[in-house]
Amino acid sequence: MNQDRVWRLQNHHRWLEQRLREEIRRPNPDAFIVQDLKRQKLLVKDELFLAEAKIEPALRELERA
Repeated sequence: MNQDRVWRLQNHHRWLEQRLREEIRRPNPDAFIVQDLKRQKLLVKDELFLAEAKIEPALRELERA
């Protein structure tokens, strides 16, 4: 279940990155949209870090068994 969450967060982060690139490439990028996309990316990255951290201890427990 946690692995699924990691996968979804990774995909969302990629989508935000693509959306950010598209906005920056526009002739007149909207600074508010760029700022918001960057903020969202950071939030997703933090969530991804926490989700991955929960996987690591679980994998170590399985290896010990």
